[in-house]
Amino acid sequence: MSQKQTHEFQTEVSQLLDLMIHSLYSNKEIFLRELVSNASDAIDKLKFESLSNDSLIETKEEPFIQIDIDKDAGTISIKDNGIGMTHDEIMENIGTIANSGTKKYLESLDKNQTQDSNLIGQFGVGFYSAFIVANTVTLLSRKAGDKKKNGTKWVSKGKGNYSIEAIELKDYGTTIILDVKKAENEFLDNYRLGGIVSKYSDHITVPIKMIKVSEEANINEYETINQANAFWMQDKKELVQFDYDDFYKSLTYDFDGPLTQIHNRVEGKLEYTSLLFIPKKAPFDMWEPKRKSGVKLYAKRVFIMEGNEELLPQYLRFIKGIIDTADLSLNVSREILQGSKVVDTIKKASVKRILSELDKMSKNKPEDYATFWKEFGMVIKEGVVEDFANKDKISNLLRFTSTSADSSDQTISLQDYIGRMKEGQKNIYYVTADTYAAAKGSPHLEIFKQKDIEVLLLSDRVDEWLVANFGDFQEFSLKSIAKGNLEDLDSKEDKKKKEKTVKDFEGVITKAQEILSNQVKEVKVSSRLSESPSCLVADENELGGNMERIMKSLGQDIPDTKPILEINPDHPLVIKLKTKVDENLVKVLFDQAVLSEGGQIKEPAEFVKRMNKLMLG
Repeated sequence: MSQKQTHEFQTEVSQLLDLMIHSLYSNKEIFLRELVSNASDAIDKLKFESLSNDSLIETKEEPFIQIDIDKDAGTISIKDNGIGMTHDEIMENIGTIANSGTKKYLESLDKNQTQDSNLIGQFGVGFYSAFIVANTVTLLSRKAGDKKKNGTKWVSKGKGNYSIEAIELKDYGTTIILDVKKAENEFLDNYRLGGIVSKYSDHITVPIKMIKVSEEANINEYETINQANAFWMQDKKELVQFDYDDFYKSLTYDFDGPLTQIHNRVEGKLEYTSLLFIPKKAPFDMWEPKRKSGVKLYAKRVFIMEGNEELLPQYLRFIKGIIDTADLSLNVSREILQGSKVVDTIKKASVKRILSELDKMSKNKPEDYATFWKEFGMVIKEGVVEDFANKDKISNLLRFTSTSADSSDQTISLQDYIGRMKEGQKNIYYVTADTYAAAKGSPHLEIFKQKDIEVLLLSDRVDEWLVANFGDFQEFSLKSIAKGNLEDLDSKEDKKKKEKTVKDFEGVITKAQEILSNQVKEVKVSSRLSESPSCLVADENELGGNMERIMKSLGQDIPDTKPILEINPDHPLVIKLKTKVDENLVKVLFDQAVLSEGGQIKEPAEFVKRMNKLMLG
């Protein structure tokens, strides 16, 4: 055996170690994920190389990763029976971080790529995460197939230098021993380490073993603490719905199975597997501002992170599941994900599959889709604003209620509406309100009821943003019945009649505008109303009353605008104004218009007094 040799780390090592411990790994428990992952890789490499080199096979022993805790000594050991390393391989792969692949990898990139690769780790970088929790790290390794049992011992405190020496090792593979810092002694606990394995490495296909915790003395029985089976990597042809339901429940802690799932494997330029679930029920925190996606990202069956918005857009935050790719480093950070072409490609494909599955459900399983829409419809509506690239697909998924239905259930698609449109109709009409009842009772609907034209009744808070950003559906525009004029509904006879009526009411309009000069922009004769005496209308490009109320409730500053008051020339109260323009009656007509669209009167007591005067004559 050769004597122990001490080597200085290269200049880059201290800087890289500091980056590892303080920047790249914000969660200390990840050290175990890294070491287990390296052990799994070593086992996979032995399997592969032994296919063409029989001399590497020393025993018929099954692959394993073994974790041991010695509380008295304060150490954690991670052992594998993978391919192991020679003295030279340890020097190259671990002894010098700059030669572990990181420096060579960075040098191979062109200038445009290096800006996105400053934290990309290669073999060796993950190994050094051990110093997050350890004062000293000892590595014992022997190459599989070495009949002379030539092993190597490598020791370092991660500061300035390391020692390396040749030793005799009976077993092939690698053992890493961590002398745990006193401040990190929480990791000297079987349950703690078992929990970390379950969280990050449960689906590594190699059995991970630990001593079984027992009250009986002198029992050293090992048990497998991971599933050792990546469910999502199984052939979906061999799985039944019960299997998916069971896995979904274990993944999400949901008592019910999913509404459906999308299981897909892609091979080619990119290699990844996705298993995405659509739940039956919305989570309780669906509307929390910082609500994250329920999709977990794996790299080569090793858990990386969960809930990153780069995996799926916010409007699909209810999706649960797993995306596992072979094209990402285990050391990937959230910052790297933001600029990753791999993640961007996977995201686009996943969104496409989810929207396609929902479209199929809406056509083939309407009852399931009704369940889905009741739980997640408002979230899907966000997608029209958030995901312009998929706006057409999302638009086909939207459901509303309308004047053609007797229920508040949102079951009507835009395609349904178009199929019932009147000949020559150019717009898809809608009205927004705080509640379904308020929308259904809106005075703006009166002319549409007369002409038997369907109107969408929108009462979800998100609906105002939806219609404001929607644009056209096919060749039709969405038009609010409470904004602008409705001249497109008027026949030639209607227009002639309105011209005459406007002349008859010129005096009333002039005086009413003087009385309400501080509250309204204009007073006009209405062609919308048949039963109500008055209503408020906004200009085409201004905020409607409902939107103003929503913005104010959110504490938003809104421009100071005045509505238009439209009066019904056929209503007895308005006809009464032709005899005498009573200031009290004009103000009552305005206040009634405010109330009818769900607004609040600024002076309720004055309104009551005015009403009392009218009733007393």
